[in-house]
Amino acid sequence: MLDFRDVGADLEGYRAKLSRRPGFDDAVLDAVTALWTRRSDAIGRTQRLQEEKNTQGKAMKVLFQKGTDEEKAQARVAQRELSQAIKDADAEVLAVEGELVSLMLEIPNVPHPSVPEGDGEDDNKEVRQWGTKPSFTFTPKDHVTLGEGLGMLDFERAAKLAGARFVVEYDDLARMERALAAFMLDTHVREHGYREVAVPYLVNSTALTGTGQLPKFEEDQFRVPFSEATDYWLVPTAEVPVTNLYHDQILGPEDPSLPHAYCAHTPCFRKEAGSAGRDTRGLIRLHQFNKVELVRFEHPDRSYQALDELVDHAENILKKLELHYRVMLLCTGDISSNAAKCYDLEVWLPGQNRYREISSCSNFEAFQARRAKIRFKEEKKGKPRLLHTLNGSGLAIGRTLVALLEQHQLADGSIRIPKVLRPYMGGTEVVNSRL
Repeated sequence: MLDFRDVGADLEGYRAKLSRRPGFDDAVLDAVTALWTRRSDAIGRTQRLQEEKNTQGKAMKVLFQKGTDEEKAQARVAQRELSQAIKDADAEVLAVEGELVSLMLEIPNVPHPSVPEGDGEDDNKEVRQWGTKPSFTFTPKDHVTLGEGLGMLDFERAAKLAGARFVVEYDDLARMERALAAFMLDTHVREHGYREVAVPYLVNSTALTGTGQLPKFEEDQFRVPFSEATDYWLVPTAEVPVTNLYHDQILGPEDPSLPHAYCAHTPCFRKEAGSAGRDTRGLIRLHQFNKVELVRFEHPDRSYQALDELVDHAENILKKLELHYRVMLLCTGDISSNAAKCYDLEVWLPGQNRYREISSCSNFEAFQARRAKIRFKEEKKGKPRLLHTLNGSGLAIGRTLVALLEQHQLADGSIRIPKVLRPYMGGTEVVNSRL
């Protein structure tokens, strides 16, 4: 979240910055203005009362030497009344600050100046492409036709088990999901220096608030009631538990120096409440899918360099899998509310004749760190500062499987396995039908 002190001190400046986000309702800033004025008044009242108390305290020293018992008693009462008034003013400051923090939880991040203006995905800017679109001597099929033709994708039985937007995978496609996860983790650990971590798939409300899913995006989350006092939530992405590894912590100079970089493989659970009617066929938008996530904790001075590195690490997976893709810089109308800047990697799907997002790599600057209270100190006696958090998919495994099926399909409906993945598939070079 943004710092209410920064916003309150420069309300019109933030109004202008946030107006770059199409659809942003700046009425919330009017509420901030009113609360900021109340806070300023209460702080001013506290200062005046404290000055009055100090002046009165000096007078009491003389009074207690020469004054009567009645005068001394009256002075003590006056001091107690001033002390209570100061406590009341301080309490009002804290109460107003609590309201300001609640408002900040609803306000999106400020887009970085380099983020292009735009209303939606059509205004995103292509940065580069890698490879060429595969050509075929036959009409390419989409991944659903291919997977069902192989006898290895089963949406009908999944619907019996759980409903729409779920899938059952068999044989080599189930094995490929496992192989892709292992390949991605090995690459990020061995080549890119990430630390692998296994995390819980259930998290508490504090963790989801820290990364920005709560309260604004509650409708997209799967809540798991645990007791009258506790709710758990299924993780929408490993970003949530991994980022919150450092919740309410100060990374000091005695810790390994920044950056701290983690990778994790988890299932991800999303209601997709805002996508009714979209991508109802196939693996693109499921309620449950697997993903390898990359999370970085960075010094503010180098977080944008780190963002470029993060994108490169995700791209490296696509290159090794011999998948044609492009990199898109998201515009102000398509970037997530938490991110300051974001690149999407979009892989080509010949069966759909379009590019689809397979990874989003974002720099949140201090937006998540402030919510989750993650700070660092460069010197032992130095003042704690908020670090910057970044994350990206490295990659979404289901969508990677879709791309492999469609880009590496053969005329008979079988699938060529890229060389880098074959050791993880027991040497299998081609996935053939089991029907």
